[in-house]
Amino acid sequence: MQTLTLIHSRAFPIARYAEALHQESISPRPVETLEQVGSDLNALRVLLVDPAISGNGHPVGFADPRTAIVGVGLSEQPKWLTDDSIYIDVPADPATAVLLKAVKRAFQALYQKMRADQLERLLSERTRELREVSEVGIALSAERDHSALLTMILLKARELSRADAGSLYLLDEDNGQHMLRWKLAQNDSIDVVSFEEKVLPITRRSLAGYVALTGETLVIDDAYDLPPHAEYTINRSFDEENGYLTRSLLVFPMTNHVGELIGVLQLINRKRAGAPARLTAATVPSEVVSFDDEAVDLMRSLAGQAAVAVENNLLYESIERLFEGFVTAAVTAIEQRDPTTSGHSFRVADLTVEMAKIIDRIDQGQYRHIHFTSEQVREIRYASLLHDFGKVGVREEVLVKAKKLYAPDLALIKQRYAFILRSAEREFEAARANYLERCGQDGYAEFLAARKAAHEQRITELNRFMELIAQSNEPTVLPEGSFEELLRYAQVSYQDLDGKEQPYLTDDETRFLTIRKGSLDEHERLEIESHVTHTYRFLMQIPWTKELQDIPAIAYGHHEKLDGSGYPRRVRGQDIPIQTRMMTIADIFDALTASDRPYKRAVPLPRALDILSQEVKAGMLDPNLFQLFVDARAFDRADDEA
Repeated sequence: MQTLTLIHSRAFPIARYAEALHQESISPRPVETLEQVGSDLNALRVLLVDPAISGNGHPVGFADPRTAIVGVGLSEQPKWLTDDSIYIDVPADPATAVLLKAVKRAFQALYQKMRADQLERLLSERTRELREVSEVGIALSAERDHSALLTMILLKARELSRADAGSLYLLDEDNGQHMLRWKLAQNDSIDVVSFEEKVLPITRRSLAGYVALTGETLVIDDAYDLPPHAEYTINRSFDEENGYLTRSLLVFPMTNHVGELIGVLQLINRKRAGAPARLTAATVPSEVVSFDDEAVDLMRSLAGQAAVAVENNLLYESIERLFEGFVTAAVTAIEQRDPTTSGHSFRVADLTVEMAKIIDRIDQGQYRHIHFTSEQVREIRYASLLHDFGKVGVREEVLVKAKKLYAPDLALIKQRYAFILRSAEREFEAARANYLERCGQDGYAEFLAARKAAHEQRITELNRFMELIAQSNEPTVLPEGSFEELLRYAQVSYQDLDGKEQPYLTDDETRFLTIRKGSLDEHERLEIESHVTHTYRFLMQIPWTKELQDIPAIAYGHHEKLDGSGYPRRVRGQDIPIQTRMMTIADIFDALTASDRPYKRAVPLPRALDILSQEVKAGMLDPNLFQLFVDARAFDRADDEA
């Protein structure tokens, strides 16, 4: 409430002021421009203060210029008196004309002050709105999730415009034909909005289609009272099905910086300031106002930022799909070099991501304070997918080596065996012929029996040799087994075609066949292990974004162990990132449980968990992560989501 206060220097009857004001019928709007202020001036009162009488500073009375109501003998300041009062000085016992001019000047001063206050409020409101639009723009540019971005755009548009409901449409293309895809709907007054993404043709019949086609902004004060020549119509089915009432509408295009259409925003029912949060069909007429010019300008500013954000987001998604395709193709190409491990990298990625989700859900334990953002989960996934990419630098014959001997080496031993066998047969026949030539039939039966027994024993030995080769060529899972018999055969020799003595087994063949664990010798094992370093060097060549910059480091350590027994750097404990420790468990688990391979059988789930548990007890794997892996049955969840 604004108060006009008149101050004079000496005592003067309060009734004199009231009488003068009443006789001249002073209006609360003494100048025409006061009409612009609106109803604020209806609350004006004239407060009369006689400091000679009210020495304590309290007013002694008041007069209302509209009613000439006079109050006297006030002992305290009225509650409606504010600090915004206008104070004027008038002479003692003024003439009526002087008094009137003084009061009019006071009213004009009060109007100017009120107008200045009003403009200051408007400026403050516009500044606040622009600041909010700027903040919204920053938030939109930072949002990577496309669905979340669209939700934010519509929500912020509604907040800034006080719209009760709204819809968002994006420009799309199907078979070369442009159309609008209805992506989102929101409504504060209806708990459950039945929504299904739809495709709308771009025509002048619908509001969104008309705006998309013409680029115009539609400001509709009453959806049920459209201009008579309007080409567009209102779909009333939503109102009828939900007991809603659509009144004011603002439909405007979202265009990028070069004016290209990105989508259309439709805002419904702008609430008046102070309106309740929820509207009903009955309250809409009193609580809903039109979208004014300020709201339209504000939404146009927001629409431009929203369009750029959507366009950037779609471009970002396109780049992500491109990169996802590259990663998938690269992993598939690497795994095709070793078909027996097909799908390994994808399964490890699924398991590791599932463990990250499990950690996000826990509220107790060592890792209860660790939470992974969506970007970090994506980083974990890519690192897991690419963890074996360095195998491209490993010789394929080593990479796919299923037996201790390479196929050509085994074939050479078999040829050698066949040669020795044929040589033994020839030696037997030659010895029999020589005896007959020298001695005839005399004692031949006894000679033949003895010779035949020796020949059969040699054949048995040769067959045992090949049987032992076949047995020794199988990869051993654990460092066990005795190779004395094999080493003995390595000392046996035969004569080649040139008559030179040659061993049954060469030194290299003996070395391979006496491998005590797996199918690789020390040099081959080091070559296989080098794939980790190859992976790291390859990944370091990629210009990762800030969100994905840790991918090389995460992948680098997937064969490291907490006790320092891993490779290639033999780092320990906390020097291994938690993402890598999760991946290590997933990698070992899949290697154990994957389908049968030429060099090993698939390990049953209980046995696989037991082997992992043994490595935990040995201090190789993270015990807390392994327990989470088992308790949450990450392997089941990953299978369900795959």
